Amino acid sequence: MAKARKSASNALGDPTQSLQTFNLSDLQQFTLEKSYSNNASKDFHLFFVGRDDVHDILKYVLSRASVSIYLNMFGYDDAELNDILMAKVMDPNITMLITLDESQSGSKTEKSLLDADRAKGLAAFNTHFVIGQSATHQISHTKGFVADGKVAGEGSTNWSTSGEGVFVVTGQPGGAGYKAQNNTQSIITDPDTISRFTAELIAEHMAAQKAAMGDPSKSSSLKPPAGRG
Repeated sequence: MAKARKSASNALGDPTQSLQTFNLSDLQQFTLEKSYSNNASKDFHLFFVGRDDVHDILKYVLSRASVSIYLNMFGYDDAELNDILMAKVMDPNITMLITLDESQSGSKTEKSLLDADRAKGLAAFNTHFVIGQSATHQISHTKGFVADGKVAGEGSTNWSTSGEGVFVVTGQPGGAGYKAQNNTQSIITDPDTISRFTAELIAEHMAAQKAAMGDPSKSSSLKPPAGRG
């Protein structure tokens, strides 16, 4: 996927934007209707790739994280989301726990994590990533995150052009070259769900790390911290 231009939903570099006052209504601008119904849930909303702007929804949430991001992503091939995460990765004030699937590790965006770790030693920046498998040596298929312990995202959406239905040319669904899979993306603020999902993401990270024990190059947690340079 080509590197995406920074858009209005991407708050990277703006310290006035954070998730501390996040409300699900902040995201209704990215729906086809530009609003929710009057009886919509206050702590859960389901978005649809090809109908709603899922790419901007993900950018909006992740770019505003300032405390922590716990992430497990199967298909990781979105240059702009990777740029956002890489900025967070290099911020020692943000705790990062990233789990990626071994079978998908040939993508350029996953390689950028490996390259950054070789150059800087990501564990020294309070960032830990691993490329591995599930506890039973299957694919690590979770597609979700918890940001700042306040906002969670989970669904069938892989991070790719067709996975998110990125509006490359027209800014809207359709047009030349437009592709969108049938995917869903939920955004959740329910505290119980967030607590349980955080614990699951940690468990999945530890299982993937165990599976990667034979290849330290696949995990920042398996190598001694390097200097920050």
